[in-house]
Amino acid sequence: MMKEVQAFHDKHQFSQVGGEDMVYRVALMAEELGEISACVTKGKSTEMLAEECADLLILLLGNAISKDFDLNNAFWMKMNKISKRSSRMIDGRVRVSNFEGVEEKNHGT
Repeated sequence: MMKEVQAFHDKHQFSQVGGEDMVYRVALMAEELGEISACVTKGKSTEMLAEECADLLILLLGNAISKDFDLNNAFWMKMNKISKRSSRMIDGRVRVSNFEGVEEKNHGT
């Protein structure tokens, strides 16, 4: 996937024409997240949801290219970190987070 996204960046000269500017990329990711949200809240097809998720994934992969970091390594480091966390039910939904310093409360569960 990274090679394909790198080829896309190269083809369109993203590094020369502002396509790798992170402020711009964050705006694009927000737009894609909005499109994902619309798929979910408006009951659009799974195929449309998958396409929008793929758009966001392509942007995330492009972020690693733009800022020159190893996304695969970052993924595994983060998975190792969050795998050690506990989960809580909050308002009827599971939440896995860093609850350090947060008092346990009854959240309707």
